[in-house]
Amino acid sequence: MITATAPQAMLLMKREEAFDDQRYVFEPKIDGHRLLLAKEGDSIKLWTRHMNEVTRQYPELHAPPLNCSSAILDGEVAYVDPATGMIDFEAIMERFKMAKPDKIREGMKRLPVQYFVFDVLEVDGRDVRRLPLVERMAILDSIMSENNHFRRLMQIDGKGKDLFQIIQQQQLEGIVAKRKDSIYVGRRSDRWLKMINYTYADVKIGGYRKEQFGWLAQHEGRNVGVIELAVPADHRKAFYRIAQDIVTGEDKNFVYVKPVITARIRMRNWYKSGMMRSPEFVQFVM
Repeated sequence: MITATAPQAMLLMKREEAFDDQRYVFEPKIDGHRLLLAKEGDSIKLWTRHMNEVTRQYPELHAPPLNCSSAILDGEVAYVDPATGMIDFEAIMERFKMAKPDKIREGMKRLPVQYFVFDVLEVDGRDVRRLPLVERMAILDSIMSENNHFRRLMQIDGKGKDLFQIIQQQQLEGIVAKRKDSIYVGRRSDRWLKMINYTYADVKIGGYRKEQFGWLAQHEGRNVGVIELAVPADHRKAFYRIAQDIVTGEDKNFVYVKPVITARIRMRNWYKSGMMRSPEFVQFVM
């Protein structure tokens, strides 16, 4: 088996808009974290996409419903709120950080995880990564069943726009498009694409970081995070030309300004704390 070290995960490239194409299958993007599972007999190992072993964090995944002696699977581990049916990213991050055995046991009861499987890398010692995706999916369907903790991720043939509309209506993270003929490579590939269902908001810029770039964002009168991503160089220069005339103070980390400049941002969603998750700059709002 290829389990002496963690296998390299195949990663997604970003595309802005959903599309239709019969060369692709489309999947909902699960808002959890990437997980590779290796089974050899009764032995199970789990890794993140960064090749960190997390086997002990998820004991409920130690008995995969597979009718083979060995396999390596790829998928996303997530927590689904039974009251709402919604995937809760903060809950899976809470589970991920649990390290002590008593905390993990408590977490299994309070925040039981589900593993959404979407690919197979190896079966019974046979490396299948060079096979086209559609052939790997047929193999996965033949070896895996489902239970409370293991789910086969749904796929839609060719109709990305329709799936993205459903994702927007249900306020889910986005969709993934995969070429049917794609082989599995352990790197980022344009054969696998992600389209994010962003949340948009207008925020005030209340300051900027001293040591590295970042604008302090305010929403409804309170700080909600730092904007670091997707800000063009000319927009940075324009901001700093204005900012030098509206400075109100500073501390060790930030220079503060009057919150008179408005920026439109997009983000994955709002955290329960009210902070922005992965905000990106879109434009200034005049």
